[in-house]
Amino acid sequence: MNVTLDHAVIHVSDWTRSNAFYQDVMGAEVIRRGDGFIYRFGTQQLNLHGPGLTPTPVARIPVQPGNSDLCFVWDGPIETAAKHLKRHGVGIELGPVERFGARGEGISVYFRDPDGSLLEFISYGG
Repeated sequence: MNVTLDHAVIHVSDWTRSNAFYQDVMGAEVIRRGDGFIYRFGTQQLNLHGPGLTPTPVARIPVQPGNSDLCFVWDGPIETAAKHLKRHGVGIELGPVERFGARGEGISVYFRDPDGSLLEFISYGG
């Protein structure tokens, strides 16, 4: 069996603020979908619960703002990720620190999106 992750779901409380953050800081392609949006990163995407959307009955307990914890691969040295975050006024919660991710040993920095969800950039040998 060959299974890969297609998408994850986060909740945003303000479309404009989150769309700007995920496009400018995270490099997402912001795509309008119905009354909301999705954030695409190459072949992966974040589906969104947000204002004006009702995720039930599929989501028994809808994702809450600030309730997510996601890691993104940073292609390059982690120091450049830290500088990128600083340029965008995003504070680092922790790091650089050694972490073990899907590709093995890496170095990470942790930060938060506008709703408080914990995000991580991990660099593998960059």
